Amino acid sequence: MAIKRGNKVKRKSSSKDLKNQILKWTGRIIGGFFAITIFWVICLRFIDPPVTYLMIKRGFERKGMGKEWKLEKDWLDYDDMSNNLKRAAIAGEDAHFMEHNGFDVQAIQKAMEKNQNGKKLRGGSTISQQVAKNVFLWPERSWVRKGFETYFTFLIELFWSKKRILEVYLNVIEMGQGVYGAEAAAQYYFSKSAKSLTKKEAALIIAILPSPQKWDARNPSTYVNGRANRIVRYMSHYSIPE
Repeated sequence: MAIKRGNKVKRKSSSKDLKNQILKWTGRIIGGFFAITIFWVICLRFIDPPVTYLMIKRGFERKGMGKEWKLEKDWLDYDDMSNNLKRAAIAGEDAHFMEHNGFDVQAIQKAMEKNQNGKKLRGGSTISQQVAKNVFLWPERSWVRKGFETYFTFLIELFWSKKRILEVYLNVIEMGQGVYGAEAAAQYYFSKSAKSLTKKEAALIIAILPSPQKWDARNPSTYVNGRANRIVRYMSHYSIPE
């Protein structure tokens, strides 16, 4: 009987040791995840992202369709960009950018209402959320990606300035087939630098962002042109990060 009790004690001790090891490694993994991601976000506050997952994905998609690899991008510092483009981005993509902390609750509620009853999906993402998705994550929709997007949005709002968020957004966002960022888009569509975009030119570039693979700022459809005109009308209503 004493031997049996000893075996039971050993089994309980072994089971407890295993649980402790699992908890220890789980804690290390979680702690490592937070340390790496926070360090990553802080680094990109000062270092310009060289490439994104979407850029690579689109390149391979083009190759798969028998087209040439195309990745046009040219980083332009925030202070060198036309203020017209900055205001157009806020007016067209995120009216409450300067006020929210990464999440526009009103826009999310409106998006949920419009997405009910089988209606066409409509997004409610802020500029901050789009930066989190484009720089740190992948484009496909899923609850897992949305969870990570929320986490990275919180981090960039915590560690970056609004100025840095808008700068990164305007430099990495997809603005055409193989065209990424404001400078490449301005050169591609209007043969000029994003430093000197007019209000209408800036608005046309922002107007195509919901579907940059299909729409063209040089030859806008009636819908895109109307959207651009609305952006121009409201641009003066918004302040920009200084």
